Formats: sequence, C-alpha cells, structure tokens
Amino acid sequence: MYIWELPRWPHFEWNEKRLVEPLARARYQQGNLLGRMEALGFQLREEASLKTLTEDVLKTSEIEGEKLDPAQVRSSIARRLGMNVAGLVPVDRNVDGVVEMMLDATQNFDRPLTKERLFGWHASLFPIARSGMRPIIVGAWRDDRTGPMEVVSGPIGKEKVHFVAPPAARLDAEIALFLGWFSNNGNVDPALKAGLAHLWFVTIHPFDDGNGRIARAVTDMALARSEGTRERFYSVSSQIRKEHNAYYEILERTQKGALDVTDWLEWFLACFSRATTAAQETLRSVLDKARFWEKHTARLNERQVKILNMLLEDFEGKLTTSKWAAISGCSQDTAYRDVLDLVNRGILKKDPSRGRSTSYSLTEV
Repeated sequence: MYIWELPRWPHFEWNEKRLVEPLARARYQQGNLLGRMEALGFQLREEASLKTLTEDVLKTSEIEGEKLDPAQVRSSIARRLGMNVAGLVPVDRNVDGVVEMMLDATQNFDRPLTKERLFGWHASLFPIARSGMRPIIVGAWRDDRTGPMEVVSGPIGKEKVHFVAPPAARLDAEIALFLGWFSNNGNVDPALKAGLAHLWFVTIHPFDDGNGRIARAVTDMALARSEGTRERFYSVSSQIRKEHNAYYEILERTQKGALDVTDWLEWFLACFSRATTAAQETLRSVLDKARFWEKHTARLNERQVKILNMLLEDFEGKLTTSKWAAISGCSQDTAYRDVLDLVNRGILKKDPSRGRSTSYSLTEV
C-alpha cells in the first residue's frame, strides 16, 4: 500500500520535536548565506545568482539522465534576465524550455501556482511532445492509456517497480487539493513546506514525464517565497544530484510508509542545509574571480578575456594552444602569441611537461 491509498491521505504528520534542531540549523544557514550575499555589490550578486541558476538547471536535468550544455544554459539564463554577460552562445529549444520553467518558478515566485501554469512548465520541458523516442501527452495530465503510472528501474523483463502513482481519474481532485494547500500560507515553516510540496507533488506524479523536474521547480518556488528574493544563491537540485541514491531510497521508503513523514522532512532539511553550505564555494569562487580582475587590469584582447573567464569557472581538461585556437576561432600562431603574452605578464604558467602538448594554467586565482 502506498501513502496515497491510506484513508487519511494527504494529511501528513511529523514529529515537531525531532525537527526542531535540523530546522533551526537549516534556517540559520539559509539566513547566514543570504546575509553574506547581501553584503556583496550588485554585480557580484548577479554573478553568483547566474552561477547558481546555471548549476540548478544542469543538475535538475542530470538527475533525470539528461546532460545539457553548460554554455547554452548560462547563455539562456543571461539573455532572459537581461544580464550583460560576455561569450553568449546560441541555445537549443530543449535547453530554453528547462530554463523557462526554472526562471518562472524562481523569478515569479509570488504569483499563484495554478493548473495552467503547471501545464505551461510541462509544455516547455517537452516542446515536441516526446520523451526521447516516446510520444507523450504534453500540457495535460497523463491518462494511463498504457496502464498505471509506474516508477521502475532495471533491464526489460527484470524491471523493479519502486512506486505506482494514483490513477489518472483522481488527478484533477488530487492537484486541486495540492494547489489549494500550496497557495495557503498557513502556519507551516516555509522550509518544511518546500519539503512537503516536493514529496506531495512527486507522489501524485500527474504527468507522463517530467514530474521530478517540476517537483524540484515547485520546491525552488517555495524556498524563493520563504526568502522573498528572486536572486538564487544555492541549488537544492545540485545537492540532490550528489545524494541521488539516498534521495531515491528515502523517497521510496516514505511513499510506501505511513503518513508520518518525519524521516523524509529530516532528510530534506539536512539536504537543504548541505546545499546552503555548498553555496559557500560559489561565494568563494565569485570573490576570487573579482579579486583576479581587480589585480589584472591591464588591457587584454577579447580572446584572452574569454579564455581567462573560462579558466576561472569550470574549464574542462588542460589548456593548450590547440584548444585555445579551437575555442577562440583563431589560428595556432595567434593562440600561441595570446598565451605567451599572458605567460610574460605572469597570469599563466607552463605546466610540468607531460605528453606531446604543452599545457598552461593560471598562476593564481
């Protein structure tokens, strides 16, 4: 029996005493992070928010096994928020769709969450009405025409059923109840509400596909409401990606348990705390980048600025003159001159020689 089959569903219960400490810790760390970010100037906050939103979109897709291009995600977010960011690239429609949903959830957190809005998010995720090769119903609830909605894993013929969702005939009533609760401020702490909303929505599982991504968008929306700000400085989706095994384990155990969801909320609050702690690394990298550009104010060409910014972010692999030429769209000779100029200025250094290609890295950050 799943929790949605229990007579008192969806009247969740939890042990408040057990949650006092993890809730206080989570809220303190959340407030501490927001306070530190508030002390930064506008440009640095914008940089941190762009970095966080990019990570959020990448990781919420990665959880579902979809790997997006970081440069496209960053470009889509920057354009939609009107940020003046260098090195923007063309963006695929599927990337734009995920970005549209996440930005609507976090930038418009104060608007009501409605059935039509959920349909819009779903249509953005699946612009061609397909999940891979499989046609799906888009912008509407699933109809169970091929059988019950099941969450399964394993090879064909040896599938393991982890969860069976409520029948399609119940979806209108289930969603109406959920949306009514979500729009009511009530007396539940906002961090607890975010955890409950995630569990409740993913248990209803109202769409053919995309339920996890939309549940995480709803979670982000609830957390943005708790802070009253459109700037995002931490990513719960990124932390869930790091802990995906524990996430699926506690989710399955909760969905097959009783309506006492203390264990789930305890795990969610700990995950939330770890997400805000991990965001301190984002703060550090943004400050390091700002200090770097304050120190290196001498005139650089566009190619040098572009590659240095990439090195200050998450550059993959080693920097060689061949890679410089490919990224910048210049000749090998021009790339070598660019690199040599930065070496002479003390910005880049030659790495210890290994293999055929000479590689370079930043002297300091």
